[in-house]
Amino acid sequence: MSDPSTWSTPEQIRQQVQRLWDDGSLLAARLYGAPLFPLALRLRQPSTADIGARFDAVRAWIGALEAGGAPAGKPHYEIVWRAINHRQTGRNQVPDHVTVNTAQDALRMIGRSADARRFDELAAATLARFPQLSHWLAKRALQVLDHAASWSRILAVLAWFVAHPRPGVYLRQIDLAGIDSKFIESRKVLLSEMLDQVLPAEAVYTDFVGARQFEARYGLLAKPALVRLRILDPALMVAGLSDLSVPVAQFAALQIGAERVFITENEINALAFPPAPGAIVVFGGGYGVDRLAQVPWLRNREVVYWGDIDTHGFGILDRLRANLPHVRSLLMDEPTLLAHRELWGTEEEGKRYLGELGRLTEEESALFAALRRDLFGERLRMEQERIGFDWVCAAIADL
Repeated sequence: MSDPSTWSTPEQIRQQVQRLWDDGSLLAARLYGAPLFPLALRLRQPSTADIGARFDAVRAWIGALEAGGAPAGKPHYEIVWRAINHRQTGRNQVPDHVTVNTAQDALRMIGRSADARRFDELAAATLARFPQLSHWLAKRALQVLDHAASWSRILAVLAWFVAHPRPGVYLRQIDLAGIDSKFIESRKVLLSEMLDQVLPAEAVYTDFVGARQFEARYGLLAKPALVRLRILDPALMVAGLSDLSVPVAQFAALQIGAERVFITENEINALAFPPAPGAIVVFGGGYGVDRLAQVPWLRNREVVYWGDIDTHGFGILDRLRANLPHVRSLLMDEPTLLAHRELWGTEEEGKRYLGELGRLTEEESALFAALRRDLFGERLRMEQERIGFDWVCAAIADL
């Protein structure tokens, strides 16, 4: 015999239909005309033994199913019966499964009739302008409803991009009634999915992905990346200024007489960097050194990179040398590491750099390998800002 608490209830039948709403199947079927209905739903039901031993409980269960099938006279589901013969109770009809006959019955059961009608309106308006979005609508039906209040404006944004592929303007310059740049900024992920469907392939720069690269992907202008530098020799100051932040393109065109360029990752280190004749220091920005590596005049200068003594520090150094092979490292050596043992830290577990590095010197490669093998300690990291300032000044003076 089974436990009566395990027998299917009208609420559990409703939950089965609710799951079809939650996964988008009910709305997707409205677009494709998929034959979801009539929809047969299984029941967890009494066993033959239960009918004899728990006859009253079985009758109550059947009554509850019948009442739930058409509350207030409006059909939700139809019970499909089967006949059984029982040696005690004789021939009886018991529920085998239930059938939800129409989409309207299913929607009424879960209280989503108005939402479905609203989706139909939004889908029709969308497909009238962008028929290529039919598959996307089927996959993102619930998301469409989430944005129902702003859907007409979303379609207006799509239409603007279709009319202006690769526009070469800032988001702020898109002039649409009732739509500002914040409206687009807050919906980049949604718009990106849709733009990929409605724009011609040549209008989408597929190398750029994610909300942060929305502008680059669709040919908009973005806030330019800045390079920050400090001039370490008063004789090289620009109009009396020693601390500058300029777009990468301007840095690449900078006319400055520096013969030595230091690159360091830590901002405070760059701010505290000691004076040095004929030199500047540039804030590196981690793997953002890629933008520095493309600056032509750096190929004709002495370039010194100072990073953390950890796997990523050497990874950045190796990457920088891909375009600037003459770069020297500073304070990324074993004596510096061992002299500051009491200040060692650890790299975050699971986020160490594990790639192969082919542009390190013999000494750098040996230290990188020792770090990866945990020769000095587990996930060892020596952050550059922990190195004693006198040690830093002495190393710079010895260059």
